[in-house]
Amino acid sequence: MEDSMSEPTKSEGEISCKELSAEEAVQFADRLVEKGEVGQAIECYLSVADRYELPPADICLRLARCYMRLDDPAAALDWATRVVDAGQDYGVWQAAALIATKAARRLGSAHFRQARKLAVLSSFTTESWVPLLQLAALRLGILLDVYQCAYGQYRQEVLNPESSLYKFAPEMVLIAVDTRDLGIPDFVQDSVAVVDQEVERWGGYWQRILEELSATILQFTFVVPETAPFGHFGAKLQGSRQRVIQAPNLRLGELAGPKVALIDCERLASLVGKLRWYSPRYWHLAKMAVSPEAQPLLARHTAAVIAAQLGLSRKCLVLDLDNTLWGGVIGEDGLSGIRLGQGPEGEAFVEFQEYLRSLKERGILLAVCSKNNEADAREPFEKHPEMRLRLSDFVMFVANWKPKAENLREIARELNIGLDSLVFVDDSPAERRAVRKLLPEVDVVPLPEDPCFYVRALSDYLLFEPVSFTQEDSRRTELYRARAQLSAARRGVESLEEFYASLRMKATIGPFDDFHLPRVAQLVGKTNQFNLTTRRHSLAQLEAFARDPNCVHFYVRLQDCFADHGLVGVMIAFAKDGVLDIDTWLMSCRVIGRTVEATMLAELCRCAVERGCHTITGTYIPTSKNGIVRDIYAQFGFELISETQGTTRWRYDLAGRGPIENRFIEVEHVFGAGNDSRAASTANAA
Repeated sequence: MEDSMSEPTKSEGEISCKELSAEEAVQFADRLVEKGEVGQAIECYLSVADRYELPPADICLRLARCYMRLDDPAAALDWATRVVDAGQDYGVWQAAALIATKAARRLGSAHFRQARKLAVLSSFTTESWVPLLQLAALRLGILLDVYQCAYGQYRQEVLNPESSLYKFAPEMVLIAVDTRDLGIPDFVQDSVAVVDQEVERWGGYWQRILEELSATILQFTFVVPETAPFGHFGAKLQGSRQRVIQAPNLRLGELAGPKVALIDCERLASLVGKLRWYSPRYWHLAKMAVSPEAQPLLARHTAAVIAAQLGLSRKCLVLDLDNTLWGGVIGEDGLSGIRLGQGPEGEAFVEFQEYLRSLKERGILLAVCSKNNEADAREPFEKHPEMRLRLSDFVMFVANWKPKAENLREIARELNIGLDSLVFVDDSPAERRAVRKLLPEVDVVPLPEDPCFYVRALSDYLLFEPVSFTQEDSRRTELYRARAQLSAARRGVESLEEFYASLRMKATIGPFDDFHLPRVAQLVGKTNQFNLTTRRHSLAQLEAFARDPNCVHFYVRLQDCFADHGLVGVMIAFAKDGVLDIDTWLMSCRVIGRTVEATMLAELCRCAVERGCHTITGTYIPTSKNGIVRDIYAQFGFELISETQGTTRWRYDLAGRGPIENRFIEVEHVFGAGNDSRAASTANAA
């Protein structure tokens, strides 16, 4: 065979690749690369990659190398980062990371969804792991510029205000420490005092960093070692090391505020097994606290937490029905013929539905996208006794015979979210492939053939990582279902004025208080679209604003005839010399197009008049997400006063133009806004 393939023409090479086995095609392409025929080799590698739902890591790596040789950094980056989805081989990840970082430097920060400066403060060697973290982050569209402290120097870096850490001025700080840093012996006589001391120490490091930097902190939790001198008896012994080490993890979780996230290394070590998590050989050779075998897993999870902190988690899980939520085809097998709840397969589908219900209850939206007659598709939810999910658990239910890519576009449009907020789950490899090709923005989970492993496959999808859990999160399905109803209502009226009036909207406006500050901090930390400046103020900073007599601050809650949407808007402005300057103006995307923005500006005008301010100023700082509000100031009569590299400054002449009008939303004030405590009152919309 080698003789017949040694000198093929291009067309012969293409035909040979398609006809050869995958192993033979790769060997053939490797020879083409050696001969310098890189373009032809790429076509051969691609023909192999196309045979798999997720191409093997070694094929991804070969394609990345070839594209770099052809001076195509974008394609090289794409294939290098696909290694992240293709396995956990440490050597392949290292090779892919080298290519990906070179390609990323060539492309520049504008190519990525987010770019951030990250400082890694470690008590063990992280030089081999950080490139894997950068690779996993690049897979999620995040470019990390990383500073690493010298081995074991994290204390000095944190405590010295002149250290390289603070000169680097990172936006994120990762404290990568090991259980050895606790210094806990096999047995502790006074375990309470030891735990208190450790919690105070690590909390002190957090406080010091947050005093010096406007940054988010991430910290590894401590892993209970594989060795247990007291054996199983240690599980009941008050001062045993395995019990004492667990206590700081729990206490630090309670202490961590909105600006601190924990990477649960104890859970990850248990996930892979502690004999695989830690390698004595690599510890003694290179002071690696995490074995090379487990480092890709740690990189993926750390990158997912970083993505969540940057507001890149996904919002909506879109599900097929037949052979996804139950076994069989409802339109052919009928209600009594589908497999659900009885036998191993039926139990697996029930377990999957229960896991989906858990995701929904903590804020993930569920939607249905099924090729089915709608009446057939709804029947199991209405009549099958083993169904764990109900129609009310779904924000949208789409069952028809249109292409699923078309239905996914419609779901995103109706919910007013981007395609990059959707995750698609379907048992059919053909449907998954079609969605990947037609809608690359949508993440597609590769379900295994055996439904017993559906929960594990979805659990391994990491972009549902939350950053908080509030009452608003638990009500998210209700709120987004109301959004879909709103979209339908909009199509049924003749004019915008009729539409707004039909909603019967009511807003509650009040100053920041202890009850509302956590939700305010959540919105400030994650809102991207309707956010004029995207300033990520910490909870401590927001509390300070609430105490500042020169600060006007208020939240807006909204309800209409469909739902109580909760806290949806935040305004922060500072008064000085007769001018009220807007620092932060943001609004939840789920109420865009309701005139809430006019209500917020009308309230700001009221506050300005009360303070004797004659002018309101504001800034628009452009990002990749907030183009929707580029012209919002102009729409309300503000005058452009300056522009520098896309950042614009605006001024509203309150004395000359009068207050901005709120026409459609009834407003109730709760103790006023802008620190002027007074009795609640109600002001009807004009």
